[in-house]
Amino acid sequence: MSRSDAGARGPGAHLLDAVDWWVPKPAAWAFALRIWLAMMLALYAAFWLQLDSASSAVVGVAILAQPKRGQALSKALYRFLGTLIGGAVAIFLMALFAQDRVLLLVGFAVWLGLCVFVAQFLQDTRAYGAMLSGYTVAIIAVAHIDAPQTTFDAAVGRIAAITVAVVTITFINDALASPSTWQGLRPRLADAFAAARRFAREALTRGDPGPERTAALIGTIAPMRGDAGAIAGELDDGVHRAAGARSAIAALYVLAAASRALAAAMARLPEPDRIVREAHALALRSVSEGCSADDLARDGARLRDLVDEGLGGGERPLDEVMALQRALDVANAATFAEDGLRALGDGHKPLRDVALPTHRDFQVALRAAFRVAIAFGLTAGFFVLAGLPQTSFALVQVAATCSLSSVTPDPKKFALGVLMGMPLAAFCAGTILFVVLNGNQGFPLLAIAMAPVVFLACFLSLNPPTFTVGFIMLVFTPVMIAPENPQSYDPQTFLMNALLVVIAAVILFLTVRLVLPISPSQHRAFALEEARRDLAEALAGEGGDATTRTSLNADRLVQFSAWNSGSGAVRRASLHHAFALAQLEAAAARAHAQLRQLRHVGSLTGRIGRAREALAAGRSDALDTAAADLIRAAGGEGREVRLMLARAITDLATAARVIGRHGRFFRRLSLPSS
Repeated sequence: MSRSDAGARGPGAHLLDAVDWWVPKPAAWAFALRIWLAMMLALYAAFWLQLDSASSAVVGVAILAQPKRGQALSKALYRFLGTLIGGAVAIFLMALFAQDRVLLLVGFAVWLGLCVFVAQFLQDTRAYGAMLSGYTVAIIAVAHIDAPQTTFDAAVGRIAAITVAVVTITFINDALASPSTWQGLRPRLADAFAAARRFAREALTRGDPGPERTAALIGTIAPMRGDAGAIAGELDDGVHRAAGARSAIAALYVLAAASRALAAAMARLPEPDRIVREAHALALRSVSEGCSADDLARDGARLRDLVDEGLGGGERPLDEVMALQRALDVANAATFAEDGLRALGDGHKPLRDVALPTHRDFQVALRAAFRVAIAFGLTAGFFVLAGLPQTSFALVQVAATCSLSSVTPDPKKFALGVLMGMPLAAFCAGTILFVVLNGNQGFPLLAIAMAPVVFLACFLSLNPPTFTVGFIMLVFTPVMIAPENPQSYDPQTFLMNALLVVIAAVILFLTVRLVLPISPSQHRAFALEEARRDLAEALAGEGGDATTRTSLNADRLVQFSAWNSGSGAVRRASLHHAFALAQLEAAAARAHAQLRQLRHVGSLTGRIGRAREALAAGRSDALDTAAADLIRAAGGEGREVRLMLARAITDLATAARVIGRHGRFFRRLSLPSS
């Protein structure tokens, strides 16, 4: 909006904007109400069941607070599994080292680091479950280090409390009609499909939009992967809806890449013939807004006919074969995206079910594991030497906050949020205990006193910039209150606990900045090293299917874009090279997959062997020769073999083009293509 427009609106409009910004929406109020009711119901049930760790039930609900039903169900499942594993390990460690505290703490630090390392290679709620199984040992074993004989009872009580929390929040979400994840994902995925179609149309009519535009498009698609994984448990047909969402997301990745590849192939053809022009027109129509599922099916069938016709003579130029196949790839990607989007909406079984793995760098995961283990070890040594009271409580908080930070996208921002949220949680807990309750006993009064804090924390957690502050307030306010029956009012103990949680926040803040920090340049270097190893595997015909690699590469490109720095020219060059690595890896993986399927064709055995050798060697001239040989051999084969050959030929030629354009960069990486 221009300044003149803003002035023309008047002060009343600005007041409405301020109210719209600061006053929570009805959905936020409904979310906060659900969480408050679930927390109070879980606490009441824990009191009624006379659980020893009743406060764990209310804290468990706070941790499971998610605005969508599928997100909460998925997190609840892995929280329960993580608690079971952590409880078993806590009992095992205590049985081994009950008489030696040093070995117990060392054993726990090793286990915590291992869980954080594993969590780095998982995604979403599975990563949370792996991380939780680490600090659950602290809650059960370290917290009872002075009374090892109570460890088993503590583990049982913890599992019982978490079960109460899971059942309670599930019941409240169902009873109060918590929004479904798939309903929120569908319009976002439809918008992403529309954006990908616009991107493809621009590529096919104006030329390649470039790596920066592509990275921006991928950046809007990738975050939806988490919601796609949380849909399966929401409905009876949730498995099909989740598969449809994953298929559509994978198809959008391919649509962006295939449209750029088709644009590049057409640019290399000075005079496209009739078949190529028709294929290009069909690809362009497949990404038009009004193209229906029936239109996509007809266009796909016609494009397969054109590819078959193009290879029938065995003499078509390589660039024309590439253009025909890339046109078919665009139409196929649009078909899978449209089918996946419909499956998400109506629950039918989609055309395919694909996985969407995430990329994680080994060095980053290893440093995260060592960082958490070192932070816990140094903190334990400091508290033991200082002789501070309630040391076990402090160690539990350090383990929990450091572990939670390890599965967040930006640990430094999370640590800053914890540093702000912990004092607020302590202040809220102190106000509830010593001002509102002030020595009184009674569950209704506690529930009423907790309501403002829970509502405020939920509102903050729904706003991305203040999410961590709200999350810490929601979780650690009941931790500090430690509800029990009868309620304890010991100001000295409360003040010491408040001091210890703030110290834990400071330790986390310093840890993520001082202990094995990773700069953006190191992130880029680690990503390039992982990409180099993956590319070497792909060229050798190892390391998984092309669809899996496409998802991994898309995730790596999103992360690489976030770490990319320097001048505009440097950023563009780095991103250009990152896309070249991804393109070459995907082409090599697809080519090997097609060539393996063609091994049964006896007349092609020698040519297939030479093509695979050329891929392994990474030589552009040998790849071009192998692709041309396969074109000449295609004329004497049947339709199905020709279609498979077209895919293999296109990927061989793509690998040759990428190696030819970026040979110097690949030589710096010491790849076979050097």
